[in-house]
Amino acid sequence: MTVVADVAGLDLAQFLSPGDRIVVGQACGEPTTLIEALIEQGGGVGGLSAFIATSFSGLFTPNSARSFKLSSMGAMGALRSMTKAHELQIIPCHVSQVGPMIAAGALGCDVALIQVSPADADGNHSLGLISDYVQAAVARARVVVAEINDQVPFTRGELLHRSKIDYAVHVSRPPVEVRSASIGDTDLAMAEHAATYIGDGSVIQMGIGAVPEAMLRLLRDRTDLGVHSGMLGDGLVDLIEAGAVTNARKRIDRGVTITGALIGTRRLYEYAHQNPEIRMCTTDYTHNAAVMAQLDKLVTINSALEVDLTGQVNAEQSGSSYLGGTGGQLDFVRAGSRSPGGHAIIALPATAKGGTVSRITTALSGPVTTPRSDVDIIVTEFGAAELRGQSLGERTRRLIAIAHPDFQEDLARDAHTIQQRGF
Repeated sequence: MTVVADVAGLDLAQFLSPGDRIVVGQACGEPTTLIEALIEQGGGVGGLSAFIATSFSGLFTPNSARSFKLSSMGAMGALRSMTKAHELQIIPCHVSQVGPMIAAGALGCDVALIQVSPADADGNHSLGLISDYVQAAVARARVVVAEINDQVPFTRGELLHRSKIDYAVHVSRPPVEVRSASIGDTDLAMAEHAATYIGDGSVIQMGIGAVPEAMLRLLRDRTDLGVHSGMLGDGLVDLIEAGAVTNARKRIDRGVTITGALIGTRRLYEYAHQNPEIRMCTTDYTHNAAVMAQLDKLVTINSALEVDLTGQVNAEQSGSSYLGGTGGQLDFVRAGSRSPGGHAIIALPATAKGGTVSRITTALSGPVTTPRSDVDIIVTEFGAAELRGQSLGERTRRLIAIAHPDFQEDLARDAHTIQQRGF
C-alpha cells in the first residue's frame, strides 16, 4: 500500500533503517527532494550508504554527503569534487552491469529513491528522464520511495505502476538540467574528423559534451540517420527537426529513437513528453550486444583522458586524480567496431593542462577502460587514426601522426622499441 506525503511531512525514519543501502536514480532523473532529505536527515538514521551512477544536481558535496557513504561507478557529472576530496567510493563497472549487479545482490539495494512522472489513467508512472537501472532497483528494494514530480515528462517506454511504490512524495520543481557545452575550435576540429565516418543511414551513439554537440551540428545535412544511445542531449532535437534523424533504415526499432537517459534542458524534456518517436529503455536493451548486433552502420562516439601508443584507452583516472568513469564505453566500442559498415570512435584533444601534456602517451597514467584489442578509430583535432587490424608498430606511427606536433619527436623515440621488436 502506497503511503503518500507532502514535502513537509517527509521523514526518512519512516522507511529507512540503520545500515540501509540506498540506490538513487541518476543524472537528470535524480529525485532532488529525496536527496535533500537524505542529506539533511541521513545522519539521524546512521550507517547509511548510497549509490548513484552519475550526478548533475550538485547536491552531493564533500560537506553535504558526510552523513552517509556515497559510491559511484565514476566521477562523472558533478561528482568530481567528491573524488578530489576522497569522499567517493568507486565501484569499477560498466553502466550495463549496474542493473544486473543490483538484481544479483552484488550491489546492495534495500531502498530505492527514484523520480517519476504523474501517473496516467491506468495508474502507470513514466520513469521520465532516466530508465537505465531504475527497474532493477525497484524490483530488489525492500522499500521504494518515489518523488512524483509534475514537471517530469511522461516519456514512452519504461513504466512503473503505482502499486510498486511504497512511499510517494508529490513535488513540483524543475528536473535537473544540463546545458549544452560551449564548443571551441579544438572540439569542432575533432567533430569534423569524426563526422566523416557517419554517412546517410548511419545509426549513431554518443554522449554529451562539446564534441557530441559539435558533431550533431555537422550532421544536419545527412539523411535517414538512426539513434541508439545510452544518453541523449538537446542537440538531438535540432537534428530531428532538421530532418536528419528519421530512424527509417534501422532493421529494428524503425522510426524510433532509442535511449536510456535524457540529459539536457526543458526543451528536450518537452520534446520527449508523450512522443512516440522516442523510447526510453533499460540498459538491458540500450547496451545489449545482441540488440546492437542488429544495427548496421552503427557509429559510436566516446571520449577518453588518454590513449597510449598501442591503442589502450583510459577514460577514468589520471595519476592520483579520478576524473571520469567507464560508463558504457566498452559496450558501444565493441558494438560499433563489429557493426557492418559501422565504426567505434574515441575522440580526445591531443593535449591537456594548457598544452603541456600529451594525451597520446607512451604509457597510460591510469587504468585501461577499453583494451587495445577492441579499439577502432582514435580522433584528435589533428586527424583520425584507424587502428583496427593494424600491427602495434603501425599503430604507433598512426597515433603519433595525430598527436600534437610538439610531442611527436619524443613519442617517435619512445615508439622505436615497439616498432623494432613488433610488440
